[in-house]
Amino acid sequence: MSTMFSRTIFSSALRPLSRPAHLSQPIRPPTFRVPSALYARLLSTETREAIDKAVASAPVVLFMKGTPETPQCGFSRASIQILGLQGVDPKKFVAFNVLEDPELRQGIKEYSDWPTIPQLYVDKEFIGGCDILMSMHRNGELSKLLEDKGVLVAADQ
Repeated sequence: MSTMFSRTIFSSALRPLSRPAHLSQPIRPPTFRVPSALYARLLSTETREAIDKAVASAPVVLFMKGTPETPQCGFSRASIQILGLQGVDPKKFVAFNVLEDPELRQGIKEYSDWPTIPQLYVDKEFIGGCDILMSMHRNGELSKLLEDKGVLVAADQ
């Protein structure tokens, strides 16, 4: 009986007596986010130059997880399917597998200031990720963009 009593006294002594409501919530440290302007400074010159070269390597460039033949995530698969449905000319398209190079995987996120992969570039311009591609595909903007850039398979082929 005395051990039961001592446990009760001990545990109640550890409980806060009366805390104001605003102090009863756990204190969270402030979140720190590096401003996107600083990312350029964090990205090594070599990685930036390699990504510049990759983005310029074809009119349509996709940074993805896996390859077009074997995508390694659903978003990369969906992006490839959208580009296929749009009729992008394979001769004007190149994909880079970010899973093969951790520096590229992180670097492309900093380069574009976009947190997710896949990422699509058309004529060296960052378009967006899978969610943007899906939206543009649905509303017709992607079709118009790809047609304007001349990257679709010619009708006579």
